[in-house]
Amino acid sequence: MIADLGKKLRQTLAKLTNRPFVDEDDVKALVKDLQRVLISSDVNVKLVLSLSKRIQERALKVEKMEALSLKEHVLKVVYEELVELMGKSYTPRLDKHRILVSGLYGSGKTTTCAKLAHFYKTKGLSTALVAADTDRPAAQEQLEQLAQQVGSAFYTIKGEKDAAKIVKDALKKSKEEVVIVDSAGRNAFDGHLVEELRGIAKVLEPDENYLVISADIGQVAGKQATEFNSAVPLSGVIATKMDGSGKGGGVLSSVAASEAKIAFIGIGEKIGDLETYNSERFVGRLLGVPDIEGLMEKVKEISEGTDLKKIETDELTIETFYEQLKAAKKMGPLGNVFSMLGAADIPKEMVQQSEEKLKKFEAMINSMAKAEKKDASLLRKNANRIARVAKGSGCSEKEVREFLSQFEKMEKMMNKFKKDRGFRKKLEKMLKGGSLPDMKMV
Repeated sequence: MIADLGKKLRQTLAKLTNRPFVDEDDVKALVKDLQRVLISSDVNVKLVLSLSKRIQERALKVEKMEALSLKEHVLKVVYEELVELMGKSYTPRLDKHRILVSGLYGSGKTTTCAKLAHFYKTKGLSTALVAADTDRPAAQEQLEQLAQQVGSAFYTIKGEKDAAKIVKDALKKSKEEVVIVDSAGRNAFDGHLVEELRGIAKVLEPDENYLVISADIGQVAGKQATEFNSAVPLSGVIATKMDGSGKGGGVLSSVAASEAKIAFIGIGEKIGDLETYNSERFVGRLLGVPDIEGLMEKVKEISEGTDLKKIETDELTIETFYEQLKAAKKMGPLGNVFSMLGAADIPKEMVQQSEEKLKKFEAMINSMAKAEKKDASLLRKNANRIARVAKGSGCSEKEVREFLSQFEKMEKMMNKFKKDRGFRKKLEKMLKGGSLPDMKMV
């Protein structure tokens, strides 16, 4: 998973940040560790070697900012070079336009079309989905159901095998601002697919051509982007399954190396789990730097009334944890949201809970006394309190103890994280290009 890449990067950088001072040998050791991490995450070896050479040269030979220590300078260089490796940020157009979406089987193309429709609707634009995939059985029905789910207009001609005719008919009928065409996929890139894409493009005259690529194909993505670009010039690539593949770094870096752009990334299975690609934020999250700006955007999408202070709080109690959980659950995969908070290493069992488990947690918390919500140790030390909470919530005492055990793990992790607060603040300022006060790392 891409989260594993982030964890490995954070562990690698921690070796440097935990040292009282840094010398040339430490920098060289860091570079070797980075090489291992990136290659194991399916980043192309040539790209890794080129990256590590630049990091070492910039870290040791380029003059650092006066306000930065060597340690801080090295971290800044690593951040900037990773941003360069992962490609440029993308800004989608938010006006009336037409989009052609292509991709091979298994990439998540049809679902991505619906996610795009949802994305543009949240920006205040009306959308239309056109089912021009005449090759895959049930593709049109799937897109029609998704269109209903996102509240988008839907166009197709049932039984028609000529994709270009479907698109031409849809354009005559559509009055929506953003028209999104789902084209046919294949098991592999071939001449027939090229012919069909060019036929659609001739009729549609798309303003944007997006290629959908699954993150699990890794560095092969660069070759695929080049092939599709030869058929219809691409304006961007949408990388799906970024939340579940260990090859996400390979996809992003290989697409960037092919001179194509990553436009969006899919971070979950829900319709809203699509993000405009921002390389600075993405790398920042990998390195554990809080992305409060991204989090606030998510909050705004869900509810104007969400209290951001409740999910930014440094005081972790059962009460504040539940507020975080409720707010985060609305905003997509919990792991991604906690990553935005700079707390990417929260135990998986705490963030990958099913809806049913969350309901049980809520029942338990509602059965606790106010003092217990603020101090979990009151429950851990008293079997009678646990029995009372279990009875009041309709859960077993074992389940209550399980919740308390998981919460304790999270408390320990957060306490450890808070000890690095000074460093996190400095790093965040550093990544934004600001000057830093001369203070020791914690």
